[in-house]
Amino acid sequence: MTSDAQQLSRLAAMGPLQRVPGYVRLSGPGWLQGAMTLGGGSAITSLTIGAVYGYELLWVQPLSMLIGCIMLFALSHQTLSTGVKPFAAMRDHVNPQLAWLWALAALASSIIWGFSHYPLSAGMLEEIIAVSSGFSLQDSPGMGRELYLFALALLVWAICAYTAWHYGAGGRAVTVFESAIKVLSCMIVLSFAWVVITASAAGQIDWGAALAGYVPGNLPSDRAGVTTIMAALGTAVGINMTFVYGYTLLDKGWGPAHRELARWDIVMGLVIPYILVTGLISIAAAGAFYGSDLSVQGKLAPAQAAAMFSDAGMGPVTGRLVFALGVLGMAVGSLVMHMLCCGAAARALFNLEHNALQYRLALLLPTPAVLGVFLWSSMGPYVILPTSAICGFLLPIAYVGWLFLNNNSAYLGDDQPRGGRRVVFNCAMLLCILTVLASVTYSTGVALGWF
Repeated sequence: MTSDAQQLSRLAAMGPLQRVPGYVRLSGPGWLQGAMTLGGGSAITSLTIGAVYGYELLWVQPLSMLIGCIMLFALSHQTLSTGVKPFAAMRDHVNPQLAWLWALAALASSIIWGFSHYPLSAGMLEEIIAVSSGFSLQDSPGMGRELYLFALALLVWAICAYTAWHYGAGGRAVTVFESAIKVLSCMIVLSFAWVVITASAAGQIDWGAALAGYVPGNLPSDRAGVTTIMAALGTAVGINMTFVYGYTLLDKGWGPAHRELARWDIVMGLVIPYILVTGLISIAAAGAFYGSDLSVQGKLAPAQAAAMFSDAGMGPVTGRLVFALGVLGMAVGSLVMHMLCCGAAARALFNLEHNALQYRLALLLPTPAVLGVFLWSSMGPYVILPTSAICGFLLPIAYVGWLFLNNNSAYLGDDQPRGGRRVVFNCAMLLCILTVLASVTYSTGVALGWF
């Protein structure tokens, strides 16, 4: 019996709360999922929800994450029960073309969204340097500032590439990286908690309204509000997250004995940090911006929000420095996971070994995204819609594949859910599929002018 299995056996005999410290020590892949979803998109969506709609839509992102984690529970059960790699399972038991599309969409989205994350990282690092040292080129637009931001983006890339490259070596590097992600996730939560505590001390937070905002109430009647809800419901768990997750489980050496741990891992590493971080950002934005004279047009960018937080009375340390540290942590964690997703996709498509040079080089496929510092403002409008549409419509299709696998006795054998448990799981997965499909259809229709 392995050491992990012995610990899990002892933990299983304890009460739920008594298990938490042990499960935190053994956990890992769920925290990586948390690092991936807590990126620039989550930050911008959370800022917009709070700034434009106040506390009214705080319930949207927790519900979105519930939808995503149901599907990840299903994937973890399937992968850990069989030990079969997710791409191979989809290819051999569902459809080879779907498996290839799933892998290619995960690969493409991880590269393309990096073009937005490097400018975000560089901008937040610029804020941190400006507040902490006084050096800034923000008032000197032009090629000089663009080159400065490019140099900062290269620094972020070097840190991410070093981290992903050594994670690719396996062994102890996996444990070290997962521990670092846990620390980073906690620091991100603490950063935004600081922002909210400061805002609350200044009397900017209506806690009664904030608590009420987590109860679904009246839906917004304007198209922008409905689009915000539908987009959040469909994107809390992205297609690249669905692809890389199973491989991080297998890289840990987990098997059937780890199925309960995997569910706890998702809740502790993904669900709780996501709900805390997105909620704290939205609450801070609602308290500082909603109903004020500050102009919030369209989507509120983090750099714009940092300056507005500072002007709203939080000061440069909390409003700019601490907030920027939190967003930078979100972006860096997401960028590292983009690299790992590219590596996982290359391993699956070309049957590469985990320690092969080709796999390690595949980790660096998102490197051209550093040029997003120069290109994203012009290329973004041309790639956002097709990338979102393609990945969005493939996501429910992949979910359908998991639903099929969940009921495939040739694949799961004795580990196939039975009786009432099977009915409940199938109904939950079907509801997730319908919700995400409706979200993608509506969001794409709005972008194309159908609605």
